[in-house]
Amino acid sequence: MTEIIIGYKYTTEAEAIAARKQCADYYGLPKTPTCETIYWVDYSEASLDTPIFWYIRFIESIEVVLGESETFSVVFEDI
Repeated sequence: MTEIIIGYKYTTEAEAIAARKQCADYYGLPKTPTCETIYWVDYSEASLDTPIFWYIRFIESIEVVLGESETFSVVFEDI
């Protein structure tokens, strides 16, 4: 099954991690060393796509950090 995603696409996991950190830093997370909320967003791996890539789904609050989103498709296992 293919799903159309609006978000941010990265060719390496390191790029996705850096983007996630940018969002967390922008929102001052974690607030304390024991805070349960560490990141504002998380990334996912499109492991069934070729080549594999990583992505963060769009939410309005991260556009100020990551810029304009794009639309792309991700392959998921049929359930």
